[in-house]
Amino acid sequence: MSPFSVNMDDFALDSGALAGSLAGRLAAAREAGFNQITLHASDLSHHPEGWEAAVAKVLGSGLRVSAFDALNDFEGLSGPLQACKLDVAKALLEMCQAVHCHQLVLNASTLPGAASDNATLVRHLRQLAMLAIPKNIRIAYRAHAGAHSIRDFGQAWDLVCMADMPNLGLCLDATQTLASRSTDNDLEMLDAEKLFLVQLADSLDLADPQARLFPGEGVRRTELATFVSTLHTLGYRGDYSLGLSNPDYQSLPAPGVADRAWRAALWLGQDVL
Repeated sequence: MSPFSVNMDDFALDSGALAGSLAGRLAAAREAGFNQITLHASDLSHHPEGWEAAVAKVLGSGLRVSAFDALNDFEGLSGPLQACKLDVAKALLEMCQAVHCHQLVLNASTLPGAASDNATLVRHLRQLAMLAIPKNIRIAYRAHAGAHSIRDFGQAWDLVCMADMPNLGLCLDATQTLASRSTDNDLEMLDAEKLFLVQLADSLDLADPQARLFPGEGVRRTELATFVSTLHTLGYRGDYSLGLSNPDYQSLPAPGVADRAWRAALWLGQDVL
């Protein structure tokens, strides 16, 4: 066991940061040094040999799937739309379970016609959490700037607290949080036990939080270090997912990009934590 294994095992590479086939991306992550990965539903459903073959490749890779980032626009619907989304959620939970993953990321709804009152949103979050309990899956609820109403992690946290389900917690997006100028005091209201996943990325441009780099490569290096240190002080000991949306990296071979991600993980694990 290396002296850094306690920290380094906490970092997962988001598969969406890499180009190429699923098998190639899994191999690149593993060879770079990662022991876990964050997957997306499309990683399985778009596999040319079918999703069952994709599951076999994931299980044979030796990587633990720390989170399944899959469910969008779930809460706030009614009638046939809600029934349709429930069917989608059930299918995604099955896929999540198939790759032995115990965490599904729920991204706050972007639909302008969705209900935004707390009572409705809490009811739907509870409904999803109840579906996930028999499969031993946790729901990590993520606020984001593109959402219809839940754009700030504080709003998402309020709903998680009101829903009061043992397997419902928060997915915290560091880039969105830093862009909103949240302070350490804002983070201190969180219960580390209900913080299920932290997504980490740096920024190419302070004015555009969507232009992302791996942690430590961009303009928010110092802020990210403080952010991660604050969460550690608060007692967070869960997983960190390193992911980004960067067309430059999508045009590069997966092994080189995975190596960049591993250097970012080393910076976080060795220098920051």
